Amino acid sequence: MSGADLKGRRALVTGGTKGIGLAVVQRLLEGGAEVLATARTAPEDLAGAGFVAADVGTAAGALTVAQAVRARLGGIDILVHVAGGSSAPSGGFGVLDDEEWRKALDLNLMSAVRLDRELLPLMVSQKSGVVVHITSIQRQLPLPESTIAYAAAKAALSTYSKALSKDVAPAGVRVVRVSPGWVETEASVALVERLAAGGAMSEDAARQGLMDSLGGIPLGRPARPREVADLVAFLASDQAAAITGTEYVIDGGTVPTV
Repeated sequence: MSGADLKGRRALVTGGTKGIGLAVVQRLLEGGAEVLATARTAPEDLAGAGFVAADVGTAAGALTVAQAVRARLGGIDILVHVAGGSSAPSGGFGVLDDEEWRKALDLNLMSAVRLDRELLPLMVSQKSGVVVHITSIQRQLPLPESTIAYAAAKAALSTYSKALSKDVAPAGVRVVRVSPGWVETEASVALVERLAAGGAMSEDAARQGLMDSLGGIPLGRPARPREVADLVAFLASDQAAAITGTEYVIDGGTVPTV
């Protein structure tokens, strides 16, 4: 894609200060978009993007972000929901109380629902726009030890996205999903280092052990944040103008089924 494939587009990226989110912010900026990023804490540098501090896992935080989009961007053309994750303890379903389920659903499902509800009318009124929801292969390949609620929330996000795409497509608005497997973010690199130190093994061995826990990655490595960001940028561009309602898996072949 050319460097100006998103020139003049106004974009919001949630979870935009680390990992995949930061890579998406950087890629959209390179493409010529005006970008507003949001996260709970401010980063040291977003290389030209705007920033609003908010917890999009809360209704108040989502409203704060929506208000910032209207005030600072004057509208929106691209909305990328990256914010998500799990802080649940290990131990399977029995340790997940109502509060853990609520946190997982608020962050991984309701954050997208609330922001879409606030901002999609702007896209519908202008008869154009793209929404990209970052799901997860855990919606198909859930890991039961600690992320049952996360996996269920991502599955709900995927189903919601499909229904939303049908709702808004007649107005010229596209909704697509990107489903990453293991992505080698700073957090995942730190996890490998901790596993290596705790297990008295090399980092290569710890890395391989993590891949094995997923059933293996046929490509032999995790995806890189920039690779996910490039896919997001393509889907947000006019090159993908006929694509909506679909989910793009970027997992190195981890999911073993069709």
